[in-house]
This record gives sequence, C-alpha cells and structure tokens, in this order.
Amino acid sequence: MKFSAFFFSLLIFGNSIRLAAQDRVVDKDNLVWKGASRDAAGSMPCGGGDIGLNIWVEKGDLLFYFGRSGSFDENNALLKGGRVRIKLSPNPLEGMVRQELVLHDGSVVVSGRAGGATVLIRIWIDVSRPAVHLELDGSRPLGAEVVYESWRAADRVVTGKENNENSYKWAARQAPGGRVITYRDSIRFGEQGVIFYHRNKEHTVFDVTVHQQGLDTVRSSLTDPLKGLTFGGVLTGEGLKAGGRVTGQYLDTDFEGWRLVSKRPVRRREVLLVLETVQGDVEDWMAGIKKTAAAVREHEKTARQATADWWDAFWRRSFIYIKPDSADGSPEWQAGRNYQLFRYMLGCNASGAYPTKFNGGLFTYDPSLTDTSLRFTPDYRNWGGGTMTAQNQRLVYWPMLRSGDLGLMKPQFDFYLRSQGAAELRSKVYWGHGGACFTEQLENFGLPNNAEYGWNMPAGHDKGVEYNAWLEYEWDTVLEFCLMMLEAGRNDCIPFVESCLRFFDEHYPSLDENGHMILYPGSAGETYKMTTNAASTIAGLHAVLTKLIELKGGKDSVWTTMLLRLPPLSYRNFDGHVTIAPAKAWARINNKECPQLYPVFPWGVYGLGRPGLDTAINTYKYDTDAVRFRGFAGWKQDNIFAARLGLTDEAAKLTVLKLQDGPRRFPAFWGPGFDWTPDHNWGGSGMIGLQEMLLQTDGKKIFLFPAWPRDWDVHFKLFAPYATTVEAELRHGKVEVLKVTPEARRQDIINLIP
Repeated sequence: MKFSAFFFSLLIFGNSIRLAAQDRVVDKDNLVWKGASRDAAGSMPCGGGDIGLNIWVEKGDLLFYFGRSGSFDENNALLKGGRVRIKLSPNPLEGMVRQELVLHDGSVVVSGRAGGATVLIRIWIDVSRPAVHLELDGSRPLGAEVVYESWRAADRVVTGKENNENSYKWAARQAPGGRVITYRDSIRFGEQGVIFYHRNKEHTVFDVTVHQQGLDTVRSSLTDPLKGLTFGGVLTGEGLKAGGRVTGQYLDTDFEGWRLVSKRPVRRREVLLVLETVQGDVEDWMAGIKKTAAAVREHEKTARQATADWWDAFWRRSFIYIKPDSADGSPEWQAGRNYQLFRYMLGCNASGAYPTKFNGGLFTYDPSLTDTSLRFTPDYRNWGGGTMTAQNQRLVYWPMLRSGDLGLMKPQFDFYLRSQGAAELRSKVYWGHGGACFTEQLENFGLPNNAEYGWNMPAGHDKGVEYNAWLEYEWDTVLEFCLMMLEAGRNDCIPFVESCLRFFDEHYPSLDENGHMILYPGSAGETYKMTTNAASTIAGLHAVLTKLIELKGGKDSVWTTMLLRLPPLSYRNFDGHVTIAPAKAWARINNKECPQLYPVFPWGVYGLGRPGLDTAINTYKYDTDAVRFRGFAGWKQDNIFAARLGLTDEAAKLTVLKLQDGPRRFPAFWGPGFDWTPDHNWGGSGMIGLQEMLLQTDGKKIFLFPAWPRDWDVHFKLFAPYATTVEAELRHGKVEVLKVTPEARRQDIINLIP
C-alpha cells in the first residue's frame, strides 16, 4: 500500500508540473536514462550559478563530482571540490534506476525501486547562492550514509604529463624546489558536518612567471589572483552525524572519505553542500562560509522557485528545436536536441568568477575514461586550468550573442578587463609604447603561460615575443572579444577596445608606398607564421574599427585614420579561381587552421549580401590548404564557413557531424578532439553553425534560413543586432510563423525559403 501511495503522489506531482508548463517545449529535450552507469564517464551534468556537478548512479551508490569556477591552486590547476557518495539502507538504487535531466528548472531527478522500497532524489543548484541541494523522498524510512571523498588529503607530487593540468606543463622543474606539488586540503568534521578547504601558498606560479618574463620592476602593478586564495565548503544533512573516516580507491585514485551517517531512518531528508571562495586568510574564509550558509538558510523557502524561474526565462529567451513534432532520433534531430543540452551546460556558469573553460568547463571527470594512458586524479584536464586559450574560448562565447545570453558573456569579458593592465605593461616595458598586447595563451593574471613563453629563450631575443613556433606574434586573437563586447552593447568596454587597437597602431608604425600599415612580423592563427599582412589581422582590425567608429558616431578621427591605413587583403589563384590568401607572405605552416576564411567568420568581410561572395566560396572550395585542413572535430569551424557562404548541403553535413550524439552516455560530452572532454569548443562551434544556418545579418538586413535544408522542420528564436529577436517556424518547407520584435524590423527580413 505504501509503495502504491508513494508512486501515486509522484504521478500527481509530475502531472501538476506538466499542467503548469504545457508551453515548455524544452521538456521534450529532457534526457532520461534507465539503469545505472558503469562509471563517471556515464555521468550527467547539473549546474547553476557557477557550480557544476557530474551525477551518476553506480552499483547502488549515488555519486557526484562538484566543481566551482575560479578554484585555482597555486600551480593554476582548476581543482575539483571533491566527490560525494550517498548510500541508502534499504537501498532502492540497487534495483530499477531512472535518472532525468529536467531542463526547465535545471535539476536532475534520480529515482529507484528495489525490495518494496522506492526513492525520489532531486538535485539542484541555487543560481543566486553557491549551494547544492539534494532532496530525498522515500516511500518508507531510509537510512543514509553521505560521504565526502577527497584525493587531496595529503600533499602529492605531480609528475610528467599530469602537469598539463596546471601552468607548468612540460616545465615542472621551474616550479619552486624543482617540482610541482598539489598541496593537501584541510578537511575535518565540524559541528554541522564536514568542513573542507584548499588554501594556496604565498608563493605561486604568478611569481615564477613575472620573474621569467622580466617584469620584476613592475611587479607591484600586477595582481596575483592565486596568492592566499581559499576555496571549499561545508557538507551537512538533516539528521546526520559524524561517522568516522574511510579509505578507498575509485578507478586510478586513492581517496579518503569523511562519513556522515543518519541518526535514524526517515522518509524525507535534505543534504546541503555550501561553497565559499575568498582571497584572504582562513579566518576570512570561515567568516565567509558562515555568512553564505546563513544566506542559504534565509532564502530556503524561495530559492528553488527563483532558480526554476531563472531557468524558465533562460529557455524562453532563445531556442532551436529541429523536428519538434516527431523526435525521430535522426542525426539532425540529435543536433537540435544536443544544441539545447550544450546550451544548458553553458548556462551552468552564468555568474562564474572566470569564463567557462573550453577544455571541459565545470564537467571534467577521471582522465583515464578519456585516455586510458592518463591514470591521474579527477583534477586533470589537458591544456591547463587557469590558462585561457583565445582561439578556443571564442567558440564558447560567440554563440551567446545569437542566443541572447549576454549575461553569460560577463565572465569572459571580465577576464580580459582584469588583464588589461598587465597587457599594457607588456607594451610599455618591452617596447616603450602604449596599448594592450594580449597573447593567445593567457594566464588568469594577464601574462603568457610560462611554459609556452619559453624557458630556453636565447640571449637578445625580444622578451615581449614568446619563444614558441606556434604562438609567436599571435596578438590579434583578442580582437574577437573586442567585437563581441561591442556587439553585446558593452559601451563600458570601449576603453579596453581602444587600448587593443592602440597596440597595433603603435607597434606597427611602418607604412608602405601606398600609406598602408605593414603588419610584419605577424601570424595568421597558429598556422601561417612570420606573416606579412595576415588576413585574420586585417579583417579583424577592419571589423572592430568599423563597429567602434559606428558606435562613436563616426567622429573619432584617430580610428577613422587607422581604418584608412589598413592594408588590403591579399589573394592567390588555384586553377583559375581567385581566392583569399592567408597573408601577403609567410615563412612556414605550423597548424591546420584556415585563417584565409576568417574574413568570412568571424569578421564578416565576405558573406551573403556582401561583395566578393564568389571569391570567398572559391577559397572554401579550391584553396588546397582549406580543403586538406577541413574537418568537424574539436575547434574546426568549416561548418560555420559553409553556413556563412550559403552552402546548405555542406553546412548541414558538417554541423550534424558536430552536434549528433557523442560517444558517451550524455550525448553532448563530445571530445577530446584536440583538447579535452567534454570539449566545449566542439559544442560551441556546432552551436554557431546551427545558428548561422538559420539566421545571418548584414548591417540591418536579416537573412532568414540562409543555409537551411527545406525539409528540416524547425522552430527557433534567435537574436539579431539592434535589439531584435526573430522567432520562426518552418513546417513542410513553408514558413508558417514569423514573429519579429520590434515589429518595425520585419521590413528588414529577407526570407530565403519563401
């Protein structure tokens, strides 16, 4: 009788949610799993605010990793907060298990049934306060054991490839004492549960980097975000008490566990994990965690509804539903569903202190499940924690403009704004001129990564230039974030943009016989090196200057003059086809990017409705480098190029290859590609491609369905410049619904599927 009554209550509860949300189309994209997972590779993301969880059920235990934006240690590794394991007695999770990602409120719901006992567990993260809530509801009283598990209970020397998780990479011998150490956390039982935190030492990789790069004289003008950084939390639960410590091993890593056990079995229980980060002493952190916990308690009656409202607004703001009426599981339907799932992952770091990392975001897990040779701790991710790589990060953030998620862009913009002073000091110290010089791989304190900068720099080498065959002179990647700032309406960022432009204006003073800047030495991505007049740099400067001048009403003669001094793009010929050249000249090819098509994306010099479209299409089709570099994995952006050029079949093929189900249980955990799993620049470039297939703009003109297969039914809502939203439904090859806000912008629509 209890079993039936329990599930009857769940049925009523579920129906009430559905009845209240009949217009929540996003519910169709909820991900449902039946049965437990084998290991953490079968985890499901859950997040909010700046916290991310990986949740799964394994052998009757509910487990989750948790991480928070900005949790960098003294070596600049982005550390997990730990792992939580929950055991029930009697245990319904040993039988039939169901796990669902509920998109409309951002939660994960796990249910189980075994031996006449059932349980429903809802996990959600407060979007306004750093707190993880786990609400357990059983059909009968259940005992519970909640274990905080840590692999950082003792100092650990990091060796070999494992240093790719931090900023030393292959230069570990440059760390203090000649070795890299991940120092132990402080973990203990407290009155309310388990208290844990990691506190960074006074000497960090910041000090090593400043000295390496000859900046000791201006050290006081630089900021170390790592020194004294303290982050951690407290794990508590209703009716739980300390139950001693345990040891064990999960996959490749030994751990210690701090057990909280139930005083008695109960039907309903809440487990609460509250996090806190401060840059100060331990007393400051303790005061901070108490204040945060008090705020969580103060809002306990309203936080869940406020969080659900936030996610509801998120899904109403923008969406793409492919084949919304059929859900036929086809590759194109998968692409639409996975677009939503990946956008959810991006939404989980909406208020992060730092940007969503391209190499896993907040959702990495045990590395041997990505590469069996990497038997390291769950803190590992390839390409570092506090190192931001611009050509990868951009693909995470460009799609947020079309989805209208401007608030989510703030962490990335703030990262650059905080780094402006360091970039300007580089220009002043090394070359004696103004402007902000940003490098491609940039630490969270604004300087180049020390390993990439080069520890074997020969005497007399320009210390402002990285001694690195891939990264030397690659200074134009910041321009993409400049344009994002301007397109997002962040006029407060104009001084930052002007500083970036000033660097190029003052660093390249030489002019050719036509009065044009000579942009040498330069770089077209990491691919064409020692360039003269790289296409990516010219097109980037042109786009940023044009937008800046527009915003300033065309009255700034400095930037107008600079725009006129930009050199023209260069061209070459393949079998009679004129194509865009990657540069006027270059010395060598290092990588497999395609910067000769950057004038198409992101810079928009070429595209639908613009002159020279045939030249850009020729470049895509006939440039032998462009053809041999083509692909869909990782950061490859050929799908975006094809969409921008109106090549429907090519754009559809490559975008579907990007966004169709990945190889793991959670279908949007793609990768590792060229980086790591889950690969966020893989997902981001897929999002951009899908958006560009549906909507493109040229000035005030809005192209509808510029590269969309007529036989793909779709319902979408996307954003366009000038505070415009476009919602449209295409069914059976006809546009049945078109809503344009403001209505006056309807006259600017050019529908390419009439």
